[in-house]
Amino acid sequence: MLDVRRLRLLRELARRGTIAAVAEALAYSPSAVSQQLAVLEREAGLPLLERTGRRVRLTPAAQNLVGHAEAVLERLERADADLAEARSGLTGVLRVGAFPTATRALVPAALVQLARRHPALEPMVHETDPAAVAHALRGGELDVALVHEYDFVPAPPEPGLTTRPLYGEAMYLAAPAEAVHPAAAEAVPGSEQGAVLRAHRDAPWITATPGTLCHTMTLRACQAAGFTPRVRHRVDEFATVLALVAAGQGVAVVPQLGVTGPPDPGVSLTRLHLERRTNTAFRSGAGAHPAVAAFTAALQAVLPPDLAAPCAQA
Repeated sequence: MLDVRRLRLLRELARRGTIAAVAEALAYSPSAVSQQLAVLEREAGLPLLERTGRRVRLTPAAQNLVGHAEAVLERLERADADLAEARSGLTGVLRVGAFPTATRALVPAALVQLARRHPALEPMVHETDPAAVAHALRGGELDVALVHEYDFVPAPPEPGLTTRPLYGEAMYLAAPAEAVHPAAAEAVPGSEQGAVLRAHRDAPWITATPGTLCHTMTLRACQAAGFTPRVRHRVDEFATVLALVAAGQGVAVVPQLGVTGPPDPGVSLTRLHLERRTNTAFRSGAGAHPAVAAFTAALQAVLPPDLAAPCAQA
C-alpha cells in the first residue's frame, strides 16, 4: 500500500522542483525527503526519480503517480471537511493568507464577523504575496487565502488548488494633479485606454517591485499602449505610491482598494478599463470545510457595495 505522506512529498517535488525546496517547505531535512522518496520507489516497484548529479527528475511513472496523489489528497480534504461538519461548533486554528490591500481593507472586518458567529475558531492571518500562495496552501502552511489577478496577467491554473471569485475592483491611472494631460482628464472607455497611458509615456513611473503581479500588469498595459515605462521608483505599498505621486515623483496604476482616505488634491485619478479580480483559494476538496466556508461568508458580508462581481478577462 502506498503511503499518503510519501505521495505528498512526491507531489511537492513535482511542483517545487528540488528536494531542498521540498524539505524547506515541509520542515524536513533533505536527507529525510530523499529517504522517504526512496521508500516510495520500493513501494511502487518502479523507478520514480532519475538522478543527474545533484538534481532529480520525475520519471513518466512518477508523473502519472502525481496525478493519482492529487486525487487522493483532494479526497482526504473532503473527508476532513465532512468530519468537521459533523462536529458541533467550529474550533481550532484557521490559517489565512492575504495580500496587503485586502489585509487592511477587508480582513479586519471579516474577522469581526467570524468572531461573532464562531467565537471558538482561531483565525491566524499571514500577509502573503499571491505568487507564494500555491506552495503555502499545498504545503499546509495556509488553509485559505485571498489571491488576485489582473487583466494582462491572468492567473494560471494551479494543480491541487481551487479558486472561487470574490470581487472585482477598478484600476486607476494616478498622476500629479498639475501634470494631467487633456487626453487623461476624464474616465475613458477601453478603446481610449492606450491614449490615457501614452499621455504619460515620457513621465517617470512608479511600479511595484519586479516579480509581483502588479509590476507585470503595469509593464504589459504600457507595452500594449505602445511604450515601455521609464521606472523611477519601485514601491509595493499603495499609500506610499500615492504619496510619491502627490509629490510629483511619477505616475502609477493603482487598484480601487489602494485608494484610501479622503481624495488627495495633489493626485488625479483616471479610471482605466482594467480590473483586478480577487478570488479565495484553498486546497481542492477543502471548499466544503466549515471553517473555510465561514471565512468566505464573512468576507462576502463585509464587501463594500462599490466592489463589483468579477468580470471576464478583458
